[in-house]
Amino acid sequence: MVDTSAANSKSTQEFVPIKEIRDGVVVLKDGSMRALLMCSSVNFALKSGEEQNSILFQFQNFLNSLDFSIQIFVQSRRLDIRPYLALIEGRIKDQTNDLMRIQIKEYVKFIKKFTEDVNIMAKTFFVVVPYTPPMLDVEGKKFSLFGSNKASRKELIQRFDEDKTQLEKRVGVVESGISRCGVRTAQLGTEELVEVFYKLFNPGDVEKPIPVIE
Repeated sequence: MVDTSAANSKSTQEFVPIKEIRDGVVVLKDGSMRALLMCSSVNFALKSGEEQNSILFQFQNFLNSLDFSIQIFVQSRRLDIRPYLALIEGRIKDQTNDLMRIQIKEYVKFIKKFTEDVNIMAKTFFVVVPYTPPMLDVEGKKFSLFGSNKASRKELIQRFDEDKTQLEKRVGVVESGISRCGVRTAQLGTEELVEVFYKLFNPGDVEKPIPVIE
């Protein structure tokens, strides 16, 4: 028999490697830092042979120019069409034309039926940029950013800003290299990062009913 009492006594946070998210930076429990870039897609199949070779050449040059590792992450989820349908249904009462109201209702009915029969997937592309700063270790103890010692806290905040600057330099290199491949990028801020990781660790919430917004 497996004793699960120890596992049950641990909180969910203990299994999540993230220590905190601040100023658009993910700080892991080991002290390393991550920035997350959301990237647009390129319809490679519709490009000409010359354009495809150019994209591959630029991407190869980009990878060869890096002196640090990156992670390319593709998130595939079933598209939640409910907010769109709620918006369309909210427009029905604003229509004064009876024919237009009927057409909108038929359109909503068609979309609901279509999405029930076909799983429409939405893909989101990310590039994770890492940076591991030298650890601040005094007498075998690592300082906490929210420690009681004011001098140590001030020093750690300054250290965080310096490490963030180094991370931002790497982000700039990645953004520049990817843009030459015809891909647009946007670095996620704190709120966007929280939303991404919340949905990643709570996939079941996607199926929960959405609140009705007047």
